Amino acid sequence: MGVKSKAAVAILVLLLFLGSLWLQGGLDYHWESCLKAYHQENNPHQLNNSSVVDEGSGILQVLETCPGQTFQVSLLTHHLLSAPAYTSDVLLQPYLSSWDELVKFMEALGPMVGLISQEIQTKTSIIRELALLAQKSPEAELGQNEKENNPESSPHTGGYHSVRSMIRMELDQGLVDFNHQTDSGCRTLLRLHRALLWLKLFLGKLAEMPANGRLKNPSELCREAYKSTLAKHHTWFVRRAAEIAFIALPDRTFFFRLVCVQNQEDLSRVLNKVVQATGEVYNRTQKALEEHGMLDLP
Repeated sequence: MGVKSKAAVAILVLLLFLGSLWLQGGLDYHWESCLKAYHQENNPHQLNNSSVVDEGSGILQVLETCPGQTFQVSLLTHHLLSAPAYTSDVLLQPYLSSWDELVKFMEALGPMVGLISQEIQTKTSIIRELALLAQKSPEAELGQNEKENNPESSPHTGGYHSVRSMIRMELDQGLVDFNHQTDSGCRTLLRLHRALLWLKLFLGKLAEMPANGRLKNPSELCREAYKSTLAKHHTWFVRRAAEIAFIALPDRTFFFRLVCVQNQEDLSRVLNKVVQATGEVYNRTQKALEEHGMLDLP
């Protein structure tokens, strides 16, 4: 085997390993195979477009669908705008649906980044499976007193209805371990939460207009976003593997096509809407996890 062949094999092995460790921050334990095999059909509302309000002008703007593409920025925006609930909560169903669309976004960037999306799909499947199990277990549902004592709880749903209801239920049932790894929904949510910040920053950087006439390439921007977010939770080995994955990112014109725009100005307009909606979901989740001391769950 030649030097180039050996290098290609080494990179492939490295990236496969990265896919399994991406959200773990190191050598993490493996989920049960039944959870990895679990698949929940995503049945989002059928939309032709997604409406968002421009805070600066107060004008309702429409993000239209992109014909012939799997990833739809309009659908992503719809799910993100549907997730915030009450004054400080996040509904889990649209939150996970947002991740379904973000997975399509990552898979569109090529097989190397697509490996990362596989781990995220595992995470979303875990929370969905826990929600299904909770529906079948009466003792896992929120009691009637929850509705009376907490105005932010849903009057007709179980513990996995929202971020805060999941946190309360899992704490009450002793499912969250602050010293050891568990398969709790809270721990799984934390890993998704960290990855959401990475994507939020990356999309925000892509949306920036050029400074001094120069636009950085997406690979460079993704690397910058990673270093200030997920890299803090990863081992040296995973950080090096991430660098390899980012090299393979497509150029900026690819992102124009991905969201059906013609230039950087239009890309900025669309992505800023996504970043704004993502930020609201992220901030609410961050506050809920922080209030319960869950930002460093092992």
